[in-house]
Amino acid sequence: MINILIVEDDVPFGTMLKTFLNKRDYEAQLVFSGEEAFKKLKQHTFNLILTDVRLPDTSGLDILKEVKTDNAETQVIIMTGYAEISMAVQAMKIGAFDYVSKPFRPEAILQTIENALTHNEIKPAKTPETAAPKPKKEIKSSNESAGYVKGVSEAAIKLSDYIDLVAPTNMSVLIMGESGTGKEQVAKSIHEKSKRAAAPFVAVDCGAIPKELASSEFFGHLKGSFTGAINDKTGHFEAANGGTLFLDEIGNLSYELQVQLLRALQERKIKPVGSNTEIQVDIRVITATNEDLAQAVRDGEFREDLYHRLNEFSVQVPSLKERKEDLLLFAEYFLEEANAELEKNVIGFSEEAITAFKNYNWPGNLRELKNMVKRAVLLTQENLIPVKVLPHEIASVDITSNPETEYGLFKNKNEEQLIIDALEKAGGNKSKAARLLSIDRKTLYNKLKQYGIKL
Repeated sequence: MINILIVEDDVPFGTMLKTFLNKRDYEAQLVFSGEEAFKKLKQHTFNLILTDVRLPDTSGLDILKEVKTDNAETQVIIMTGYAEISMAVQAMKIGAFDYVSKPFRPEAILQTIENALTHNEIKPAKTPETAAPKPKKEIKSSNESAGYVKGVSEAAIKLSDYIDLVAPTNMSVLIMGESGTGKEQVAKSIHEKSKRAAAPFVAVDCGAIPKELASSEFFGHLKGSFTGAINDKTGHFEAANGGTLFLDEIGNLSYELQVQLLRALQERKIKPVGSNTEIQVDIRVITATNEDLAQAVRDGEFREDLYHRLNEFSVQVPSLKERKEDLLLFAEYFLEEANAELEKNVIGFSEEAITAFKNYNWPGNLRELKNMVKRAVLLTQENLIPVKVLPHEIASVDITSNPETEYGLFKNKNEEQLIIDALEKAGGNKSKAARLLSIDRKTLYNKLKQYGIKL
C-alpha cells in the first residue's frame, strides 16, 4: 500500500483530495497544520508528502526540509495558491519533486503523484501497518477514533484537549450538550484513551428503561426474584466491571433509582434483585445530559449529592453551529460511512451543496447531518452530491437571514474595515475573525498582508 500524507489547512480541499486518493487505493492521511505533520512523520514512514506551502504555524518548505533530512527517498510535492516562481525554485532546490498551483482538480495531480512514486522505483513503505496483510479498510482516518472526529475549530480543539486531560484518570465525567452533538462518541473516546480501554464500554440510555425494571437493568436479578424473571440476569454495573459505564440522559432517572445509584457509586458494591450477596465492582462512570442538571438540582428533581458524585469533571460538547469549520470534516466522514453501508461510490459534494451546508444552522446537530448525508448518497446518481437532493429546509435556506453572513467579504467594497471590525469583535483571535467573515484562515492571512493590517 502506498502511504501519502496530505498537509493542508483548507479543510474542504484537503478532505476532497484525501477522499479522491483513498478511492484510488492510496492510503492517504490528512492533517491540518505543521505541528500535526511533524508528529505523523515521527510515527510513520510515508512514500509521498503533499503539502501546502503556507500553513498557519509553519511553511511547507520546513516540512520538505524535515522529510529530506530523515528520509531522502520520500517524495514531496508542494501545493500553493500563490504563483511565486522564487518559492517554486527554492522548493525544487531543497528537493521537492514538483510544485503545483491551486486550485486544481484532483485528477490533474494524479499523474504528478504517479510520476513521483515511480521516479526512484519507490516501493510501499514497510511500516507495522503495511508489513502484514491488511483487513478490509475501515471507515477511519487519522483524525477519527471509533466515530469521534477531532475537528480543527477552536471549540473542537478545546474539547479534544479536555478529553486527553481527563481520559487517563478515574474521575467521573459529566458530558453536556444539545441532542445530536455526539456525546456518546466523546464518552467512547475518553474510554479508549483511558487505562480501561481493553475492558468493556457499556452504554445505557436511561430514558429507555421502564421504571419498574430499572433496578434489574442496572444491578441484575436472580431467577424467580419477580414475575417474569425466568433466568438470572447480569446488570449493567456487573457487565461493565473493570471498564466504563456510560449513562446517557442521566436526568431521566427516577428519584428512587438515583438513591440506589448513589449508594452503588459510593460503596462500589451492588446487590442483584432477589440476592442477599453483594458483588464488588470496579467501574468508571461517564454520564451525559442535554438538560440543565444544575437547575434540576435546584428544583429538587435531581439529588445534589449524586450530581456532585457524577460531576467530578464536566465537558461541554459544542453544537454544530459553534464549530462550522468542522462541518465538512463530519460530512466527509458520514459520506464514507454511507458509501460503505449503501454500496455506493459518491466522491464528494458539489460547491452548491457545500454552500447550502454552511448557510444552514443544523438544529439537529451531527445526527441531522448524518441522516441528511445518508439520504443524499442514496438519491445521488452522480459523482458529487448535488443541491437538488438535499432536504428543502437546507437547500432553500435564506442566506441573508443568517447572522454569520453579516461580515461576509466580497459583498462590500470596504472589506478592509470589515476585517478590522471582525478582528475587534473577535478580540484579535484570527480563527474567530475568519468565521465571522465566512472565510478560511488562509484567506484572512492573505487579506491582512494585502492591507498591511498588523495586530
